[in-house]
Amino acid sequence: MKKFLLHVCCPTCSTGTIAQLNDKFDLTCYFYNPNIHPEEEYNARLADTEKYCNKMDIKLIEGPYDKDAWFTAIKGLENEPEGGLRCPKCFYMRLANVVEYAAKNKFEIFGTTLTIGRNKKAEIINPIGVLLAKKYNIEFYEADFKKKGGQQKADEISKHEHLYRQNYCGCIFSKRESEAKRKNI
Repeated sequence: MKKFLLHVCCPTCSTGTIAQLNDKFDLTCYFYNPNIHPEEEYNARLADTEKYCNKMDIKLIEGPYDKDAWFTAIKGLENEPEGGLRCPKCFYMRLANVVEYAAKNKFEIFGTTLTIGRNKKAEIINPIGVLLAKKYNIEFYEADFKKKGGQQKADEISKHEHLYRQNYCGCIFSKRESEAKRKNI
């Protein structure tokens, strides 16, 4: 089996993606998400991702939580809506860190759970992964994990496992946008 480094963003997305890949690859999960704010939110997502990975006997590596680097990467895009121009910059930053780690640690392939999210577009995320894969001479696993019931499966596993479920993408800007929408409902 190929040695696969899977970027994971939260426990729910992890469950559904792991379910689709675990029997096909030698998986290691990599939690690299300096975009997640506040830090308590980051810790809640990391803790339940770790809980699930432990249950599934999958190694989990935590990347650096460098929120200052993230704010620098998205500077000037703070007022973009979720799904706007800020998101591809965020995806690129995170996937660049993942592929660099994968290449240095002799993984054969890398991928991300990001495409399982209902608001995350595979047609934006996958080309970033492909571009970085070429740069580092490593394979990128192109997928839209939400398809064919993937997102529903992730929701079911998360509920069954009593895993933490966030109500916004992760960054402080998506949190504000989510809170504003909930107030208007």
